[in-house]
Amino acid sequence: MTLLAPATTIPLPAVGRAPVVPALAAVGPPRLLAGLDGTERLDRVAHLTRHGSPPDLSASELVALAEDTGLRGRGGAGFPFARKLSAVLEGRRRADGRAAVVVNGSEGEPGCLKDTALLLYAPHLVLDGALLAARALGAEEVAIGVTRADVARSVRRAIAERGPLSTPVRAQLLKERFVTGEGTALTDGLNRGPGLPSGRKVRSSERGLNGLPTLLSNTETYAQLAVAARLGALGFRTTGDPAEPGTVLLTVSGERVVEAPTGVPLARVLALCGLGPGQGVLIGGYHGTWLPPSAAATAVLTREALAAHGAVLGAGAVLPLPEGTCPAGETVRVARWMAAESAGQCGPCVLGLPALADALGQAVSGGGQRALDAVRARMRAVERRGACSHPDGTARFIASALAAFPEEFAGHAHDAGCGRPVLGVLPVTGEEAYGADSAPGTGGGRHAGGHTSTLASRPPAPPRQRLLVDWTLCQGHGLCADLVPGMIRLGADGYPERAAMPLPARMRRRAQLAVRRCPALALRIQDGT
Repeated sequence: MTLLAPATTIPLPAVGRAPVVPALAAVGPPRLLAGLDGTERLDRVAHLTRHGSPPDLSASELVALAEDTGLRGRGGAGFPFARKLSAVLEGRRRADGRAAVVVNGSEGEPGCLKDTALLLYAPHLVLDGALLAARALGAEEVAIGVTRADVARSVRRAIAERGPLSTPVRAQLLKERFVTGEGTALTDGLNRGPGLPSGRKVRSSERGLNGLPTLLSNTETYAQLAVAARLGALGFRTTGDPAEPGTVLLTVSGERVVEAPTGVPLARVLALCGLGPGQGVLIGGYHGTWLPPSAAATAVLTREALAAHGAVLGAGAVLPLPEGTCPAGETVRVARWMAAESAGQCGPCVLGLPALADALGQAVSGGGQRALDAVRARMRAVERRGACSHPDGTARFIASALAAFPEEFAGHAHDAGCGRPVLGVLPVTGEEAYGADSAPGTGGGRHAGGHTSTLASRPPAPPRQRLLVDWTLCQGHGLCADLVPGMIRLGADGYPERAAMPLPARMRRRAQLAVRRCPALALRIQDGT
């Protein structure tokens, strides 16, 4: 066991949870976190002293290295990095030799801190990997998207420490929300747009940053590439599972970042952090899967082993649920937060996720079997219908919780409860809206003591505006349904189904566009509820 740095927090002027500066630890000798046992941050000199200078590799050599090491993206999907490189090279040929490189340093989920740790403590390792790829591709620019001010400062300081660069590198601070890291949302933000998912299947290898074929991967992936370039394929394969070599970064309990060889038992990682599986372990974060204690005790950290439990490591979040908190209440709390993290551009997010969170809250408040059935119906209503994967991932998280804790949800739904408080061990931002109820006996629902959790009883704040259709003017052009997708649906006759719709703040810009472009001037925005 290696402890590398203490956990601290830094003050934020904004309301809500102060951003955690993660503690660091390693199972065995670290690679990505090497050198951080004796210093808080590796500046350029310390970085070169510890790691040495990286080699220059041609595009074909870089593809071969990625293939020989079996390197996969570490941001969630686990896509083979060699295939990404090859796709960008093909796109580059069709784009007159032009390309770009993007580093996804946004971690919109509070339970993920591994990329934050790299960019705060070892930013030069990430820059090495990004510049290695940029030189091989002949990229015009490297853009690094982040969502924390302290991370942006660290990256900009590292760029300045390097002096003049042959490839321009910039770090851009983007809006902090869950969907910022989605590929099209990230490139849209880096292109000075609103940072929203496009709603279309756009491959970054064909069109990304500034419209160019773009190599887009997450922070850890570029750091792993930099390590692999120095070690070579054989050296890289000396640690970890033979079918999936190397190390992986994990964020445990939203506080500690652990580097471990692939194939290590999950129980060993938890023990390193002084934890056990508790009531279960959420793997892969809030789009992930719950492992019951028995599975968590035997699981090893490889793609194949986790797939046997229906789980993926995703962005490396590991969230054990201790015995003293209410699983049902914790799930409601996260569901409400996920609903609030909507990009605000499609119906399944804007309307479906709040309705799903409300239905879950009603079930946990003693709503009976009918309320539980309503939760499942709401999940089906949002699946495979979103502009991005956020509705699907949220529904998957709730479905996994229902499957992992069936007796808890059944007990709450039928007014029995569990008598435990909601401690808020699953981290979310905006504690004033989604905070834990620490009073004994709240437990996310009704109990013998008569307490009711504030989560279950408090609905989201109502929207302050509504979008209205004036039937005396509407001529059924249908343009509004295209401009405000999800909010306005057309009936069988081609006219909007409803005359009044709640208008979330995030949809206001699109709604204003629909009002201006309605040929019949039949739309208007009305203040008040």
